[in-house]
Amino acid sequence: MTKTSKYVSRQSDANGIIHWSDEENQIWHELITRQLGVIEGKACDEYMAGLQRLNLPTDRIPQLEEVSKVLRATTGWECAEVPALISFDRFFELLANKQFPVATFIRSREEFDYLQEPDIFHEIFGHCAMLTNPAFAEFTHIYGQLGLAANKQDRVYLARLYWFTIEFGLLQTPDGLRIYGGGILSSPGETRYALQSELPERKQFDALDVLRTPYRIDIMQPIYFMINRIDDLFDIAHLDLMALVEQARALGLHAPKFPPKEKQAS
Repeated sequence: MTKTSKYVSRQSDANGIIHWSDEENQIWHELITRQLGVIEGKACDEYMAGLQRLNLPTDRIPQLEEVSKVLRATTGWECAEVPALISFDRFFELLANKQFPVATFIRSREEFDYLQEPDIFHEIFGHCAMLTNPAFAEFTHIYGQLGLAANKQDRVYLARLYWFTIEFGLLQTPDGLRIYGGGILSSPGETRYALQSELPERKQFDALDVLRTPYRIDIMQPIYFMINRIDDLFDIAHLDLMALVEQARALGLHAPKFPPKEKQAS
């Protein structure tokens, strides 16, 4: 990750405590109370169960150890305090060691509704509840191990797998379509769009198809992939994913379902 961030992460003190300002705690409060209302009836049961286990405070940003304590007790994971942006090597290394990177900054009011960088609200509210689920946790762990061992070219393909599952995955349930991807669950606009809009295509998950599907991070997604149950992630994790990456490279990418990103005027 070579780009720079305008955000500066807060560092914990000698006791592992991050001292957030009143304004930062207020932003967390407004983000979490809004999103708890938005995801009702839209998030999958596994996510809601994880959220209940985490018991996140709504009046302040949680300390990472509060979240890690629950994760360690359920799936052996923990949070890792990281700067706003980290290298791909570091990202995969952390996941391979069951440490979920959490950038210790929170968005500004100017980017309250959307920011491209993952902040502490996105990481904790969007992802950590699902990390209490064994299937999701194992999938993320194996993904980290694969990414750590992969070369730069293969990592580009693996990024699509992460994007269409951990970030933007949908789940088919007897009660209808539900969300398990953290990129959706932390965004009010994408939560509604992913389930209610007639614009995006919703496809049955196929690993090879996913590896060949381009995406953009700065738009509402034109394609979502659906699994039938969270335990499908166990099965996906134990596919020969690197062999599928080779197949995807040989077959080439699908045509993108979105326009090219406009170049910034210099």
